[in-house]
Amino acid sequence: MKLGVLDYGAGNLRSVLNAFAAIGAPASLVTQPDDFDNIDLLVFPGQGAFGDSVRILKANRLWQPLKDWLAAERPYLGFCLGYQLLFEGSEESPDVEGLCAAPGRVRKFPALPGLKIPHMGWNRVRWEARAEPWRQGLADPCHFYFVHSYYPEVADPDLALCQTDYGVPFVAGITRKNLMAVQFHPEKSQDAGLTLLRNAVQVLTPA
Repeated sequence: MKLGVLDYGAGNLRSVLNAFAAIGAPASLVTQPDDFDNIDLLVFPGQGAFGDSVRILKANRLWQPLKDWLAAERPYLGFCLGYQLLFEGSEESPDVEGLCAAPGRVRKFPALPGLKIPHMGWNRVRWEARAEPWRQGLADPCHFYFVHSYYPEVADPDLALCQTDYGVPFVAGITRKNLMAVQFHPEKSQDAGLTLLRNAVQVLTPA
């Protein structure tokens, strides 16, 4: 079982690699198209702007291998931008198409009194009934760490893994065959995050 963390030159991936090492599942970086051939599970923990990230992925020749990986329903684990890019597009970059691996669009949080944007810090996540076995050993609700100004408006409720609320309710994670992606950062969520990562690796790469 080989884990690969997608690296397109944006963000610090050290905490992600450290988190997987902490659960006994060391990962390598995926930096070029050929690297996709040498892994069993792709992890996309991206951060940054929607449109800029698409352009960087395309410039680094990682966009098409990423699309092919998802189309083949190979094991995929996404955090934050690695969740948002799964959808059709984003209000952040209206003219840029996403990966179109899940129906829906990414919306900006509304400007509401007392609501700070970006949504940054710990928030409560409520699991859907279908969240087993992803949430083994985790409370319901459970707290995870978020940093984002946009959230996916998921068009297919059957994909929902968990829900949270920040001025508006939103789907904080989705799952389907060989895929789990969440808006929050498991690698920054202490014991709860490590437990979720451990569960995800076990589900996505069964012995």
